[in-house]
Amino acid sequence: MKAFNNIYAQHLLELGSPEGLVNRIALPVAGDDPKAKAVVMQLVNEFGFDPVDGGRLDDSWRQQPGTPVYTTDRNAEGVREALAAAHRERKPEWKA
Repeated sequence: MKAFNNIYAQHLLELGSPEGLVNRIALPVAGDDPKAKAVVMQLVNEFGFDPVDGGRLDDSWRQQPGTPVYTTDRNAEGVREALAAAHRERKPEWKA
């Protein structure tokens, strides 16, 4: 399961908001177990963020450092767009 890796800890503590707000920050959740993913997505919602299905763990590279979604505090539509716009090739500053 991969969640909470693309938001600053301070934002996680301070920027959660009630469900239903248009510009509520969203967080992608990637995982291979549908039941576990549903639990984590509910937890994301309870923390005050819109959960967005980020696909399987094989797709979780889309939410790594240097990708369009990483630490950008986007709403659900913005997260989906950023995940779709990600490129697998990492910039030199993010390569190990």
